[in-house]
Amino acid sequence: MSKQTDYAYEYIKQRILDGTYYPSQKLNESDLSEIIKVSRNTLKKAFMKLEQENLVKIEKNKGATIKSFSLDEIMNYLEIREVIEGLVARKTAKNISDLHLETLEGILDKMQEHIQTNQFDEYSKCNKAFHDIIYNASENPQAIEMIKVIKTQLQRVHFKTILVPGRKEDSLKEHTQILEALKKRDEKEAEEAVKFHISQIRNTIKNNYVYLV
Repeated sequence: MSKQTDYAYEYIKQRILDGTYYPSQKLNESDLSEIIKVSRNTLKKAFMKLEQENLVKIEKNKGATIKSFSLDEIMNYLEIREVIEGLVARKTAKNISDLHLETLEGILDKMQEHIQTNQFDEYSKCNKAFHDIIYNASENPQAIEMIKVIKTQLQRVHFKTILVPGRKEDSLKEHTQILEALKKRDEKEAEEAVKFHISQIRNTIKNNYVYLV
């Protein structure tokens, strides 16, 4: 893939994930070509990569449209993620180093600070870093790749869950429980803590779907 195609892909992907481009929105090739300063052929290649990640849908003679997920599809993805992340947590509890645990402690402290100051963007960044450490410590790249595909597709919905009343406090408690289980290197408890965390995300989205999409 050329640098121009990479740039176009990243440009569009970021705006899909942050909500600038909304579900079911048609992507106008002519307008985007002018905005991004790439050819329409380059855009088509970028669209194809986005389609492979299930972020856009390409129809013949209609172009590309931002993928829209139904509530059932979102629930199914999160059920899959719950199972895979539970397996990853078991492996992480077995493999995690003291250095990883210290890093998780530091991130959790920052998450608490961001909750208190309502810095939700910073909280989300720490949240991602927290889980990335768990993923890396699991030494299961195949499982992590599957999780990241799902998280990428649902990021625009998941990001908004922190705005649901009470969710930020619950999220912090869930991450604390995950860390405590990992510190004990208790594989079963770590799996259950992570699965509970994902199930709570699922329930939050299910109960607030109208406001999150």
